[in-house]
Formats: sequence, structure tokens, C-alpha cells
Amino acid sequence: MSSNSSDRPANSIKSVCVFCSSSSKLEERYYRLGAQVGRIIASKNIHLVYGGAASGIMGKLADAALQEGGEVTGVIPEVLSGHERRHQDLTALHVTKDMHERQKKMADLSDAFLILPGGLGTLAEFFEILTWKQIGLHEKPIGLLNNHGFWKDLLEQFVYCRDEHFMYSDPASLFDTMEEVEEINGFLEHR
Repeated sequence: MSSNSSDRPANSIKSVCVFCSSSSKLEERYYRLGAQVGRIIASKNIHLVYGGAASGIMGKLADAALQEGGEVTGVIPEVLSGHERRHQDLTALHVTKDMHERQKKMADLSDAFLILPGGLGTLAEFFEILTWKQIGLHEKPIGLLNNHGFWKDLLEQFVYCRDEHFMYSDPASLFDTMEEVEEINGFLEHR
């Protein structure tokens, strides 16, 4: 799916929010993916906003961006700050009272959103930001990285929802889908 957000001015993305897993029980390829995305974001001098954890894809994403000299802001709710282990070396860390405040803070800090592999938390974040776009609360670009077909079934469900008239907007108008990590370069540059 490709987005219709090409009407945004070039280089308008100064910060990107990345939603992804904080699990420490994943296959190594997911951590490498997070690190690769972190390096890409930092190389473009784009500020990374993410969930604030030191573990999982989140931690690898932040570590790689920081190692490349990037700025990284974490946003973590109080309820998870111990469980997910707050990252200690970020440019900035915001601790919110709950998940709703976290989502709003992340959205306020970001010019675009990027979804990497994740579970229920990532899905909740993606669906909320996608719904906000569908009802006109924002027009920020959203990118879904479907690396190795991770989101294949979800993408098929979106098409089914559209075909059955459960979605107000065509999914292709709401977000970009990328299959390869390198496609993130174009997503971040051509806005």
C-alpha cells in the first residue's frame, strides 16, 4: 500500500516515532532490524521518538541511533518504567501517568510514524495513530515495515475491512507499506 501523503513539503520530517517490541525473547534478526532502522534515522539527522525501553527491538533501535550521534527521546508510562527497564542514556525521557498520555506525547513530539514488528502494544499504538489519521486528527505520514511478511495477515485484514465497508478510508490512503528496510530512506526523505 502506498500513501497519498506526497503533498507534504520535502524534508518536513524532523522527528519520527517508531513503534516496536520491547521483548527480549525474539530471534536475533529482529534486533538487527531495530539497529538498522536506528542507524538510518540518525544518519538523516532525524530525531527518534520511541517507547523509552532499554530492552528488545526498542533498546537496539535507540542504542544504534545514539551510537550514530542521533537524538533519541523516550516516552514511557509509569506502569512500564520498571518492567521494560527505562533506557538510561537517552537525549530525553518523559515518564507519563498512563498509556493514553504516552500515546499523545509521542504523537505530539513526532512528524511521522514508523511501525516495526511488535505485539499487542505495537498494534494498539498503530491502530490508535491510524484511527486518528482516518478521522482527520492528523495528516502525518505513517509507515509500516512488513519485513519478511511480518504484517502480511494484518494487511490482508485491512483490505477485507475495506471491501466489506468497515473502513471509512482506503487503507492505501492512510499509510505506506515497505517490505525492505532500505525503503525507510525514501519514506523519510520524500515528504
